[in-house]
Amino acid sequence: MTQLALLEVENETAKTAQSRHSGPISGKSISIGTGFKASSFKHAMFDGLMDPLVMVDHYLMGEPTFGAHPHAGMSAVTVLFEDSCGVFNNRDSLGNDINLGAGDLYWLKAGSGAVHDEKPLHGALAHGLQMFVNLPAHMKHDDPEALHVKAREMPVIEGNGARARLVSGESNGVIGAISPALPLTILDVKIDEGGRFEHTVVSGHCQWILAVDRPIEVTVGNQPVTLPACEALAISARQNPVTLTLRTSVESHAVIVTGEPIAEPFVQRGPFVMSNEAEIAEIEAAYRAGRLGKLSG
Repeated sequence: MTQLALLEVENETAKTAQSRHSGPISGKSISIGTGFKASSFKHAMFDGLMDPLVMVDHYLMGEPTFGAHPHAGMSAVTVLFEDSCGVFNNRDSLGNDINLGAGDLYWLKAGSGAVHDEKPLHGALAHGLQMFVNLPAHMKHDDPEALHVKAREMPVIEGNGARARLVSGESNGVIGAISPALPLTILDVKIDEGGRFEHTVVSGHCQWILAVDRPIEVTVGNQPVTLPACEALAISARQNPVTLTLRTSVESHAVIVTGEPIAEPFVQRGPFVMSNEAEIAEIEAAYRAGRLGKLSG
């Protein structure tokens, strides 16, 4: 093999070692009743690269849809975008009764089990993400906790034609809200025509990027990928910290989620994410027996 060919192989090996990605993925369209529509992205679509995310729904909700329901073994995370209108009410079995506004975050670390209900009040339209974030086995039976962060409390990172709300975690030397579960960085990014946004990803962490409304170019290291509108991409940074760059030729909206993969087997059944089928059966029995709590009032 020539020296040039050897160099090309070495370069490709270095790129592969640095990161790998899923390729752009379209979500599954979901419509429930007349008040809920979503594009749903599941972990199985991303070849394990979505870890610690189990599921993300990009949704519009204008009417109460789900009623009170349980969660266990995971965190249920709601991120409302700034174009949401009206009030989105959240109640849970921890005693919280919170009215979320546009741009707010609500994080329910369900752990050993909790019940909650989220619904838009009359005339409201919620636009955002509902994320199921896995918990490692040693945290699946923790007591539940909740965190509410108002939009006005979130740091904003601006520059290079971009404005990013730091919903949680850390980026560009700025620290935002810390989750009650495992650390997770969530960035809600608006990019002007011709602008760019950069975020340094910790070594070994996974990234999930959603093009909310228009296409964007995603580059990790030296690997550019065009992400079409309304599609998502998952990337694993395998070794050294890498820079994730978003660019766009049109005004665009994107979301970046980065976190350390848990890399443990799990079973998801509806709102429960447990380590195995036996634990799923146990938590379902606990819910039927009323041991996961109830909403007050």
